This record gives sequence, C-alpha cells and structure tokens, in this order.
Amino acid sequence: MPKRRAIADSDGEDASQPVSKRSRTNESDEEDQPRTQRAARGKEVARNETIELDEDEDEAGAPAVEPNQDEEKKFEEENEERIRERLMNKSRAQGGIAEMGIIESIEMHQFMCHKYLTFSLGPQINFIIGHNGSGKSAVLSALTVALGGKATSTGRGSGLKSFIREGQPVAEVTVVLKNQGEEAYRPKEYGRSIVITRRFTKEGSSSYKIKSRDGRVISTKREELQAICDHMNIQVDNPMNILTQGEQFLSASTPADKYKFFLKGTQLSQLSEEYQTCMENISQTAKVLKRKAEVIPDLEEAMAEARSRWQEAQKAVEQKNKVDELRKELAWAHVASKQDELTKQLTEVAHIKHRVEKCETQVKQAEADREACNQKVASLEEELDALGNVENLTRRKEELGVHIKANKAKLSQLRNDEKAIQESKAGVDATIAELEKKIEDEQTRLETRSKEKRDRAAAQLEQLNATLAGDEQKLKDLTAERQRLMAEADSAQAEGGRLEQERNDLRTRVVECDEQIRKCSELEQSTLAQYGNKMDLLLAEIKKRRWYGQPPVGPFGLYVKVKDPERWGRLLRVVIGSAMSSFAITDARDRPALAKLLHESANFLHNSHHCQIIISEVDLFDFSEGEPPPNYLTILRALEVKDEYVLRQLVNNLRIESTLLAPNRAEADKMLLSLGSGGTAMGADLYRVVRFPEGGGQSSVINDLRHGDPRQHLFRSSNAEAERRRWQGERDDYNARLNGVGQRLGEVQARYQRSRRAASDLERQEQELARRIRNLKTEINNLQLELNEDLPVNIQALQEALEEQRAEKDSIVNQYEQLIKEREKVQQEQRPLVDESDRLRRQISEHSDKRVAISERLSAAVTERMSADNSIKHFKSKAEAEREKLAAAEDIAKTLEEEFEAWSAKAAKYCDPYPHPRKVDVVKRNLDAVEAALKEREKRQGATIEEIAEELHKKEAALNTAKMELRALNSLNRALRKSVKVRLARWHEFRRHIALRCKVYFAYHLSNRGYFGKVLFDHVNGKLDLRVQTDDQTATQQDARDKDPRSLSGGEKSFSTICLLLSLWESIGCPIRCLGSDEFDVFMDAVNRRISMKMMIDTANASKGKQYILITPQDMSNVKGGPTVRIHRMSDPERGQGTLAFH
Repeated sequence: MPKRRAIADSDGEDASQPVSKRSRTNESDEEDQPRTQRAARGKEVARNETIELDEDEDEAGAPAVEPNQDEEKKFEEENEERIRERLMNKSRAQGGIAEMGIIESIEMHQFMCHKYLTFSLGPQINFIIGHNGSGKSAVLSALTVALGGKATSTGRGSGLKSFIREGQPVAEVTVVLKNQGEEAYRPKEYGRSIVITRRFTKEGSSSYKIKSRDGRVISTKREELQAICDHMNIQVDNPMNILTQGEQFLSASTPADKYKFFLKGTQLSQLSEEYQTCMENISQTAKVLKRKAEVIPDLEEAMAEARSRWQEAQKAVEQKNKVDELRKELAWAHVASKQDELTKQLTEVAHIKHRVEKCETQVKQAEADREACNQKVASLEEELDALGNVENLTRRKEELGVHIKANKAKLSQLRNDEKAIQESKAGVDATIAELEKKIEDEQTRLETRSKEKRDRAAAQLEQLNATLAGDEQKLKDLTAERQRLMAEADSAQAEGGRLEQERNDLRTRVVECDEQIRKCSELEQSTLAQYGNKMDLLLAEIKKRRWYGQPPVGPFGLYVKVKDPERWGRLLRVVIGSAMSSFAITDARDRPALAKLLHESANFLHNSHHCQIIISEVDLFDFSEGEPPPNYLTILRALEVKDEYVLRQLVNNLRIESTLLAPNRAEADKMLLSLGSGGTAMGADLYRVVRFPEGGGQSSVINDLRHGDPRQHLFRSSNAEAERRRWQGERDDYNARLNGVGQRLGEVQARYQRSRRAASDLERQEQELARRIRNLKTEINNLQLELNEDLPVNIQALQEALEEQRAEKDSIVNQYEQLIKEREKVQQEQRPLVDESDRLRRQISEHSDKRVAISERLSAAVTERMSADNSIKHFKSKAEAEREKLAAAEDIAKTLEEEFEAWSAKAAKYCDPYPHPRKVDVVKRNLDAVEAALKEREKRQGATIEEIAEELHKKEAALNTAKMELRALNSLNRALRKSVKVRLARWHEFRRHIALRCKVYFAYHLSNRGYFGKVLFDHVNGKLDLRVQTDDQTATQQDARDKDPRSLSGGEKSFSTICLLLSLWESIGCPIRCLGSDEFDVFMDAVNRRISMKMMIDTANASKGKQYILITPQDMSNVKGGPTVRIHRMSDPERGQGTLAFH
C-alpha cells in the first residue's frame, strides 16, 4: 500500500505542544530549585523520592472514545443540512482539469490478450467500451501493474507473469502521468509529463524505468515511483480507486464486508491499525518502566554504603590538602617550563625569518643579474646582426677599385698633358730669348747691312714660308690623329677594366662551382655533408661523450623539411638556412666540449653559415597564440619539423610561427594589411616587408646566397647526383664564358697598346714638328728684318713679336695651372676612394675576428645568464627550504603556544596562579614523598580518597540518572498515550464526517432516478447496509418499506451500486477513479443506463481535478463525446489489435 500522507493538524492543540523529556513527580518541584540549594540538602532527598508510574496500562489497548448512537444522531442533525447545501452548490459548479496526477496515455506490449495497444485518455471522463473478451479490463490491470500495484489486487492473476501474453517471454506497460502546475513533482527533471514503464518476464523479473517527457531515464527505483504516487496522492492498491470485475460488493457482500470496504477505501482502517499498534507499544513501554522502577532501592542502598566509606576517608584531608598544594605548584611549574620552551622556539623562528629574508634578497639580486644578462645578450645579438654580410663589403671594394682605376687613368693622361705643356713652355721661352737677342743684334746690324743679303734673304724667306705652311698643315693632321688614338686607347682601357672584372667574377664562380661539386660528391657519400664538415664523425663522437644535460640535438636540418622546395626553397635557404647547422644543448657546462668538437671538425663558430650552439632547456611551450589565422601561410606551416624541441628553438630564435610567406613583395604587403595587426612577411622574390601595428611599414631587399655558400644544398628537391651535374654544367658554362672574356681582353689590351704606342709616336712627331715650325717662324722673322735693312730698323715689330710670345707663354702657364687644378681635383676624388678601399680591406680582414670576438662574448653572456638562472633556482630552493623550516618552526611555536595557553588555562582552572614556582623535578620529589605517605594510609583503607569519592559520585550519578530517565520515559509515555487518544478522537470525527457525507450523497444520487434510500452505518458492530425505495408512489403509501439490496432487480441494483460508488468516491483524495465492473450496467435498462451515465458525467464535470475511467460492455450511443467526455471503443474479441479509434 502506498505511504499515507501525514495530516499536519491531526493532533489538535494538545498534540502541538512540546513533550517534556521528564515527567514531574510529586517531589519534582524541587528540581526547579538552584543547584546549590539541592546540594546543601544533601543526598537524603534522593533517598526519599518516589516515582509515580501510570496505573492505566491495562487501558492502553481500549479506544479513547466509544461510538454512541445518540451522539451520532445529533451530529447528523447538526451537519446534514450543511453538507447537503454544499452538495447542491457543487453540482451547479463546473469542476476544473487536474494539473498533475491524472493519466495522459497508456501503452501495452504483449500484455494479457493484447499484442500492442495504446491510446490517450481525456483529462476528465473516459468510457472504454467493447464486447466481452475484447480486453477492456486489461486497461485497469495494466494501470495497476504500471503504478506499482500488486497483481492480486487486480483480481485477474496471482503474479505478474500471468499477465504476459501467451507464447511471449516478456511484457511491458507504460503509463504517462500529467506533471504540471505549481505542485508538479520535480518539474526541472521530469518536465510536464512523467513516463513510467514496467517490464516483466516469464522468469519473474521485473524492472522500472521512470523517464522525463523527452525520454531521459531519471530513475529505475521503485522508491521513486512510490514517492511520485505519494506526491500525487495516487493510491493504486486502494480498492475504491480501481474497481475490477472481482468487486461484487452489493449482491455478494455482507454488511460487515461493505463496512470493511468503506474503512479500507477511505484509509480509516489503516489509521485504526496504526493507532492500535501505537497503544500496544505504549502499554509495553509502561510495563518495562515498572520493572525498571524496582531497581531504585538497590541503587539507594549502594549509594549509602559508598557515602559511609567516604566519610571515613575524610580524616586524611590535611595530608590530601598538602598534596593539593604541591599539585598546584607542580601545575604552574609545568606552565613555567613550557613558557621557557616557547620563548626559545620563538627566538629560533626569528632567526629562520632572517634567513628567509636573506634568501629572498639573494633571489632578487640573481633575478636582477639575469635581467642584466638578458640585456647584454640582446645587445650582443644586435651587434652581431649589425656586422652584416662580408659580401656587401667585398662588392663595395670592387666598385671602388673600378673608380680608382679610372681616376688613375685620368691622372696618367694629365701627367702626359703636363709634360707636353712643359715642352711647349720651354719652346716659347727659347723663342722669347731669341727675340730678345734679335732685338739686341738688330741694333748692331743696322751698321753692317748690305744689298746682297737682302736678295738672298728674300729668296730664303719665300722658301721658308712655303715650308712653314706645309709643316703647319702636317702638325694639324698629326694633332687630330693623336687625339683619335688617345680616345681609342681610353675606350680600350675602360673596356679592359670591365672585362678584367668580369674575368675575375667568372674565375670566382668557377671556384665556387668546384666547391659545390666537391660538396655534392660528399653528399653522395653522406647526406650530412650539407650541414658541415665531417658531420657523421661529429655526431658519432657526440653519442660517445657523456654530457651534463641531455645530449646535444643537431644539426637542426636533420629534423626540418620544406613541403614545397621548388617554390620556397630559395627564400628559406637565405632566411633559415644558417640555423640548419645549429646544435642545441640544455646545460651551459656542455658548451665548451661541444665547441671543441666543432672546431676539431672544422665547423667554426665564427662562420655564420656553420654550426651555432644554442643553450635552452626543454620547454615544450604553446606558441599557438603567436600564429596568424589558418588561411595565412607562415614559415612554420611551410615546414615539416619532426622534433618538438627543435621546433621550439626555431620559434624562439627565428619566429617561424608568425613570419608570413608570399609569392612576391606586393602579395606580402597585401597579406600584412589584411591581417591588420602588423608583422613581417617574406616574398619569394627576396623582399622583406614589415608592417607596424600603429601604421606604416617598410620593405627591403634580401641578399641572395653566393654560389659558393654551403647553404645552396639545403631544401633541394633533387638528389646530390643531379645537383652535381647541374653545378658541373654551370662550371662548364662559366669556363666557356671565361675563355671568351680572356680572348676579348687580350684583343682589347693589344688594341690599347697599339693605340698608346701610335699616339706616343705621333706626340713625338708633333713635338718635333712644333719645334721646326717655331724655328721656321724665327728664321722667317729674321729674314724679313734683313729685307728691310735699308729701312729704319723696326724694333717695334720685334718687340710686338716678343709680346706675342710672352702672351703665348702666359696662355701656356694658364693651361698648366688649369691642368694642375684638374689633377688636384682628381687626386681629391681619388683620396677618399683609396681611404674607403683601405678601410673596407681592413674591415674585411677584421670582420671574422670581430664576429669571433662577439660570438665569444655572446657565449660568455649566455653562460653567465645560465649561471644566474642556476643561482635563482638555488636561492629559490634554499628560500623554499627555509620557508618550510619556518613553517615547521612556526607550527612548533604555535603548538607550544597552544600548549602553553592550554596548560595555563588548565592550571588556572585547577587553581589560582602560583607565584614563583620551583622547578618541576623539585616539586615532583616533594609530591611523591607526600603521596607515598598518603598511599600507606590508603592501603589500610583499601582505596584512595579519590577512588572512594569517585565511587560515591558514580553511585549518586547512577541513582540520579536512573530516576531522571525513569521520570522522563514515564512522562514521554503519558504524552504519547494522550496524543494517541487525541488522534483516536479525531479519527472518530473523521469517520462521522465521511459517513454522513456518504449518506447525503447517496440519497442525492438516488433522487436522480426518483428513488429514495439511505446508507445505514453501525460503527459499534462494524456494519454498513443500504435501504432503497424504488417507486415514487411508495412515499404516499402507508405500508411503504425500504428494500434490501438483495431484493432489488438487476437494473435497480446496478443503479444503487453507481450511487453508492459515487458517494464513496467523494470521500477519497486520489485524482483517478476507475470502474471496471460490468455489474454496474449489465442489468440496467435504457432509462437507468441513461440516468446513470448522465449522473456520472455530471459528477465528473463538477469534480475538481479528478479523472474518471469507466469500462462497460454496453453500447454508449446515448452518450455523446465532448470536451470533457472521451469514448474509447475496443475492437471485437480479436487478438493483436493496435491503436484505438477515438469517438
């Protein structure tokens, strides 16, 4: 049977009062007096106390209120009219639909005669109709079984396996309960409906699944189903809720059976049985208390004997007082010793705190040193990057060499011009000296001139003029030819310089190709050759050695592969190629040994393209936050890195996770702009693009690798043999070009030599011809003067000629000065070029030394940083150890302090502070001596004073405890008896109300047919009987008598059954009413059936929150379906039917 819900106010006002744990006796007022007053009165009061026990144990089983017919009649007269009025008001009101506890649908699988059957029930009235054998009653049986009812209560079987369809191993029944409204059961878990499925097999096993509306299984326990039924007040085993065909309670039942049916349906019989059990337990408890009260005199006698011994022991009080004083001093002596121990421990705590502070200061200093080392390492790395590439310096030096050669050629030409000018100046100076001599001779010639000389001079003058004209024309032709040859020589010289530079470049390319061919040959023998010299021997030596940390990892190129080498190999060789020969170690102490191995294998650290050593602990950190979105290609995404440790080193040192890759510079810039947060991108056309987060950016060219660079073999898609053939082809091409350039250079140099020799010959001829012309002019002038010998000497003409020569000299001097200025200008241009060339030569020679020096300083700084890290770890661990010591010391100090406080509190509780106590051992010796004397006395008494006092205390406590428990239990028993009597009185009151309500409703329902009748309750004898008058005219006849139900016709009996059942249903609170008996309408005529159906429908409509399920084999054509009435028609007796049709 489901658990009965408790009624909060069932005990009335008396039951709501708290029950005292102790029943007061006649002398119990003394318990309210102060404890000191009770102690003063001594133990005599306890001896004289008596315990009052209940004398009405024999009456415990009798009911507190006996039924009285007069009182019953009076109660009916007072309340019948009020109940009838309430009934009339209810019949006119429209009932509401229940929010929870009613059945929404039921589903059966292989149950009884049904293979599968399912249908939905209406919220108020449901008629299930069908011919006999169609399986109507199976619905009520399925409902009972699904809700946890007993199989026997259905009247259709003795066990669950009898409900399984014949030939099937298992059956399953599912009921869906409505679960809405404010009082819904766990609505968050179950939702608006609760689905209950019970599955049982032929073997006798049974299981539940209680699911939510969406199909989630919430529980599989029967206790959860009982909780749901209790919450919704569903009483599945109550015979009044579900009446089956086995309940023939009118025609085949006696008045006593009807009365039992009434009590069981209203659950009054369950309450009565529970109250009877309570009264029996109360009676049994009273008997036990009576037996316990008989032990009190024995306890009082034992206490009196103990008191006598205690009084005898009081004679040793003085000696005991001395013991007490010594114990007081001993207690405070212990407190003083604990205080000394606490003081010592607090001093130790202060010392440890000082050491902790010192360690923390050392940690901060080590962290500051590490930060300084970090800055130093960053500065050295920047300085190392600032050194740049030596190829740029070499290329600049070669450019300067070309300019210096060109300036040297200009200076050589200027020296030649200077020489020519000096020669011209010398000729002019000779002419001026000759003119000056002629002027002097003219002055003496005037005296010796003759006519023969004039004729001879005239002929000679004509001849000289003709010779002068020819020589001047020849000099002009020679000057033009010389200038042409000089221009041709300059052109040949410039072309020779260019060809010589090209020849040198081609020779370098040939050497580089030879080096690459050698590398390819090494690669054919070992793939490790691309990472350095003798790399296989180096790795074998590394494996043999013992290292402080983990063995060195490298070269990195062993673990790195480019996914698309044809597209990105050239760029990545430049960007990350230098890192492919690097090694990584986890302990700085391993660096010197690894560096020595690298030096011995000719993998020098000062060469940027060879092995570098990276010191880093194994830290597989998460770098995904630094990566761009997946649609952006980065260096990391273009690589396949097989080692996570190597991957982290590349991320730390080269930022491969955030550097983007693009086909060209424009695409790189577009990617950075679309990214929006700035960053760096590399173009396959060797451009580096940078965009800053705050806006703006820049791009720069990435220098390609030299042909001889060892990194040329990295990230190639072809094998070593193919690379060797490619390099051999390039070398042959370079050699062919070198031969052609050599031949052209020889031709140009020969042409230059021919032009220079021819120009020099013409220059000498030109100079000789110029001297001849000057001599001819001088001779012509002299002859002209002789021709004019008869005339006055024209000294003025000679002086004019002298002035012309002097002017020509001045012109030559000006030309010389211009030449000197031009030479100085060229020399000024040449001087910084030479200085820069010398500086570049020194830088090139110093570049490697600087790189080695910076690398060594960087290595030292990294080692120093590792030392700082080790110091931080050391001091942190030391500080942590000191903190642990401090915590332990503080715990000890705290424990000592707590012990000191506890001991002080105990000592203070034991006695007042003892001033200046002696040492513990001194006090202990005195105390032992006094206690020894006291024990000698106790031997004579057989026990110590404390033991005697403790025994007295125990006897008193035992007596007091027994009396107190006896009083408390007796008081509780009386309170329980009183409470049960109050509840019994309330039970009788409930029975009166329910019986009167049933009488009024029964008469009301009979009046619907024009019948009169009443329900007769005999509570004393436990009987229930019916009386019915079936004819309206009998009310006017004097001899009209009530009929016994057994004398009624079949239709009258069925109608009376319906009336009684509806009357009883008004007394129960279950939201479900099921009637499955064919008795109620099988014998009815059409009028009775129509009135009965209307009466049940009206009752259901007026009921609030109740659902009715009525089963009948009759046709329900006189009942129309509606919003509150739903008719379910079963198929004819055929097995295997499916879903019902609704009407």
